[in-house]
Amino acid sequence: MSAINSAVLSELLAGCLQKNRRSQEQLYKMFYGYAMSVCLRYVQDRNDALEVMQDGFFKVFTKIDTFDAGRPFKTWLCRIMINCALDHYRRRNQKFNTDTIEGKDAAVEEMALSEMSYAEILELVNRLSPVYRVVFCMAVIDGYSHEEIAEKLQISVGTSKSNLSRAREKLKIMLSKINSDDYARMAR
Repeated sequence: MSAINSAVLSELLAGCLQKNRRSQEQLYKMFYGYAMSVCLRYVQDRNDALEVMQDGFFKVFTKIDTFDAGRPFKTWLCRIMINCALDHYRRRNQKFNTDTIEGKDAAVEEMALSEMSYAEILELVNRLSPVYRVVFCMAVIDGYSHEEIAEKLQISVGTSKSNLSRAREKLKIMLSKINSDDYARMAR
């Protein structure tokens, strides 16, 4: 972050500590896109993601006094948004257990993945079941350990590992299908 942005962020955070509505609004606008992108990784429906993000910013503003200014704000914000997304699942009584996997072992070409945009990859991740999507995002995108995932989702470490493995397998199958569809189009 540039020195100017860092100074602006520090000023906004100081204003938020004072419960200044203008500072809260500006902080919200500054991090809206980032927070929404985090929420959309965990919640498939855009309206639900917006609800999760609103809950997250409410927590940011009510818990701003717990923020450690010696650490990056973006990391703290990301953790809050992830926790709010997990709370969203709990409120909806989603069960975090394993699903059965159908399909075959699929070989995925590195090139296909490297040619896909972030939006296309996110679209594939969003096709996963909620259970697999949450574990995949927590482990692969946000760097949680299986122990942390198990604790947050109230599942066993083995279930976390199994769900991640199955999520990867489903993604391989989806990528394989995309590759075969692309090959069929090019062969015409």
